[in-house]
Amino acid sequence: MTMQTLKHLLLGLLLCCVAVPAAAQGRVGVYAVAFYNLENLFDAEDDPSNTGDDEFLPSGPYQWTEQKYRQKLHNIATVISQLAREHCPGGPAVIGISEVENERVVRDLVATEPMASMGLKYVHHSGPDRRGIDVALLYNPRLFTVTDTVAYRYVKPDQPDYRTRDQLLVSGRLAGEPVSIIVGHWPSRYGGAKSAPLRDFAAQLARHIADSVRQADPAAKVIAMGDFNDDPSDNSCAVVFEAARSQKTTPQGGYFNATWPLFDRGVGSLCYQDKWCLYDQQIISDNFLTRGSKDYGQLRYWKTEVFNRPFMTTPAGKRKGYPFRTFDGTTFQNGYSDHFPTITYYVKRID
Repeated sequence: MTMQTLKHLLLGLLLCCVAVPAAAQGRVGVYAVAFYNLENLFDAEDDPSNTGDDEFLPSGPYQWTEQKYRQKLHNIATVISQLAREHCPGGPAVIGISEVENERVVRDLVATEPMASMGLKYVHHSGPDRRGIDVALLYNPRLFTVTDTVAYRYVKPDQPDYRTRDQLLVSGRLAGEPVSIIVGHWPSRYGGAKSAPLRDFAAQLARHIADSVRQADPAAKVIAMGDFNDDPSDNSCAVVFEAARSQKTTPQGGYFNATWPLFDRGVGSLCYQDKWCLYDQQIISDNFLTRGSKDYGQLRYWKTEVFNRPFMTTPAGKRKGYPFRTFDGTTFQNGYSDHFPTITYYVKRID
């Protein structure tokens, strides 16, 4: 082992906090995986090939300017810089994001303080969404090493012209183990009940990707996360993806919806039509689960939270307590997002 490699490993250990979940014995490292819908992170420049950005121009209804764009970057960077710090001094190892216009806004975001000092890298693929928004993955290269990336196109056979976000698969190594992350932003609820089959198909695609990863490498662990525009109990997640409600009911070779227990307790990540919902989900493969074992020699699931700190909530008015979003109608209110981030935590014994 070279001196440079040794320094890299030691720094990685410092970035993941040493903590002890109740069932663990000895010292364990804690690793966080987050997801955050950034709510329309557009730059202020016109992209002639993307009519979806017309609203976010100085001449558009939101009167979107470079100054507002930079303020939005700062606000989002403030949130991300605080994620998971209670357990992980270096912040999350991986952060999935959605509603980003292009690579430029992702690049600008990771270079914005107070987030820039985290040294995050990113994976982004431009997709065909009709609004011109994509998903992306941010990662700390000292904690997560990327080995492969693939963008899966959403092509529904009976609606071949329907355009939405790609599902981004990023494979790599976390805590020395193979871990693959699927980042998705499933079709919206526009159109009411008629839109449900669109999300069912997105869930089918996500499950296919997850199963394919595990068939290729049975040791691989998988996390499917994103804004699913459905709750954990909805058909897309519970029936099509077959994400289990609890660890106990997760079948061998199956998947546990790590956000479902929060949903059962009434915890939400956004308010949709004045109702708390948990669309920002994280579904994990069963090989993350301890299943009663106290062996933390492998990377194991610990817990999940919705990151909903007071500064991110609407301070007053009819939406008091809701996520403090960027606009109220078309009035700029200098908020953050209409979603709260979700975080899952994983632990592994440090020998």
